[in-house]
Amino acid sequence: MNLPAISVVIPTYEREEALRATIADVLKQDYPNFEVIVVDQTKTHQSETQAYLEELAKAGKILWYRLDWASLPGARNYAVRRATGDIIYFIDDDVEMPVDCLKNHAHNYMKNPEIGAVAGRVFDRMKLADSQREKPGDNYTIEYLPPQAMDPGIAWYYIDLVHTTKPQQVITARGCNMSFRREIFTKHGLYFDERFRGSAVREESDFCLRLRKTGYKIWYDPEAFLVHLGEETGGCHDISTRSLKYQITFYHNHFLMGMKNLTIDQQLRLFYRLFDCHVLGRPPCHKSGSPLKIISRAGFYSLGFFKALGTVIQSNWNNGQIYTKQDLVKE
Repeated sequence: MNLPAISVVIPTYEREEALRATIADVLKQDYPNFEVIVVDQTKTHQSETQAYLEELAKAGKILWYRLDWASLPGARNYAVRRATGDIIYFIDDDVEMPVDCLKNHAHNYMKNPEIGAVAGRVFDRMKLADSQREKPGDNYTIEYLPPQAMDPGIAWYYIDLVHTTKPQQVITARGCNMSFRREIFTKHGLYFDERFRGSAVREESDFCLRLRKTGYKIWYDPEAFLVHLGEETGGCHDISTRSLKYQITFYHNHFLMGMKNLTIDQQLRLFYRLFDCHVLGRPPCHKSGSPLKIISRAGFYSLGFFKALGTVIQSNWNNGQIYTKQDLVKE
């Protein structure tokens, strides 16, 4: 059986022990043909991490690229331009992987040429406390997602890649466990939009919505699972979710995804659900109903909308791919 070559991409920022453990899990994969690309945006590592990465790079076990800027979509694009695999597989720098994770991703592409992307199952560490089963998870499971999970206007409040147990077509993947055919980037010219800021929330959803226009399917495989540790420090996010920058970019990114990809009707439904859930705090968000907090969140919501509108207007003369442009100039 000729298994496709896989490029495993690990963008990393300000992570130490979790990054080392993630790389170790990747290197243990029961798969004959893969490369590991670490796109490192950390200015200064701890000595143990620095020595570990240097040793692996010198031995040819990883390709280690160090950058002087930090952008998750920018790091993904940087890796794509250097990847050689038939399949490009993205994970976070704080995950635990079973040894057959790469194999399970690859088998989907081999079985069905209509599959352009595989969304793996993601077990978040916070959901594992009550797990007693062989595979991690909690006691709540569902077999098939409801029809609303394929509706671009409201799917984001119905898609659940933690508890779903049956393989099926989905509208998006989660950024910590997703793979794509190489030709999605080379033949169809897709790229991750570097205008998604801060935590880069919704950057993978934006990419997947554009991918669907190529005619390829995004396939969810619960067997291609990993555990996302959700480390409290490092990663692509501002560690303070209460910060002004985090709040504004959170809403900016949601509005940007909608304005770029959705019809007017779909946008209105998305923006309403965004307000209902994240501003008013209704389920599934379950936020405080304090009038002061609602007013505060409404302010961030409004600022995020106008920021996204400005981004869309600016795109008429600037597509915002600043890190890609810097990289291409150097080449």
